[in-house]
Amino acid sequence: MWEDVTEMITDKIEDAIFTPLKTWTEQSNSNWNMLIGIGFLSLIIAMILVYVLQKKMGMSVSDERTSQINLKSALVMLIGIILCDLIFPKEYMWQIFFLFKYSLAFLAAGIYLAVRYKKDFLN
Repeated sequence: MWEDVTEMITDKIEDAIFTPLKTWTEQSNSNWNMLIGIGFLSLIIAMILVYVLQKKMGMSVSDERTSQINLKSALVMLIGIILCDLIFPKEYMWQIFFLFKYSLAFLAAGIYLAVRYKKDFLN
């Protein structure tokens, strides 16, 4: 029963979001290249965000507080990857969605680290 509900939800999301995106990218090569460029740019920005915030928090030297923050940011990244695996289609354009999956996961971890940095280190 749970699998049927999950499949129904993902089918509705696919029809609403990803089918028009597939149609748009198949119209021309420049649309495809634009989607790839946006994916790489967002991945690079998210990775830089995570790296900078980890350096600011001093995560290269592991102590009790920063190791907990590091583990929770990894958990946020894992949850983001799992959610994207459930939502993104696997039949078409999976390479592009693979790129967006990891850029969204890094971005979620970066946002978590930014919130924790503001909360813990900017008092």
